[in-house]
Amino acid sequence: MQSVVNEALNPQEKVLIDQAIAEHGGRPGELLGILEAVQSANAHKYLPMESLRYIAAQTRVPPARVYSAATFYALFNLDPQGDNVVCVCRGTACHTRGSRDLLEKVCLDLGMSERDLDDNNEADKLSLTTPDQRFTIRTVACFGQCALAPVVELNHHILSRVNERTLQREVQALKQGRK
Repeated sequence: MQSVVNEALNPQEKVLIDQAIAEHGGRPGELLGILEAVQSANAHKYLPMESLRYIAAQTRVPPARVYSAATFYALFNLDPQGDNVVCVCRGTACHTRGSRDLLEKVCLDLGMSERDLDDNNEADKLSLTTPDQRFTIRTVACFGQCALAPVVELNHHILSRVNERTLQREVQALKQGRK
């Protein structure tokens, strides 16, 4: 396994991972800290499989445990993310206040078909990236801000009581580089 890992990662990626391991090693929750640091440093904000294998080898944590942590927490991505991330809450309060319509509208506005939405919508967990890598549309089970429903997160900025017009305006501003 080690030889495969060494061929897949470039020296800068290895150094970055080694630094994250040195910084977070020996602390409670070290694996999560390492994964977060590595993902944050990635240009497309995700954890490539080669990185997960290298982390497992360097920390002597079983690869299955590393993969399990990376897939359990919604914070981590195994696929490249777009430059802008639109995350729509699908919790009960948001759903009853129209989050499904918001999700469909933003997908259509960004050129994704209803088929893309239906094909990738297993149990309302969605992650779609536009072909130009400018936008990723995701869903989350609940932001925990039910009194402000429907809630949408745009590039880690929470918007509350969102309607289609507001979301369309915000996404348009991102498209035009005004945000």
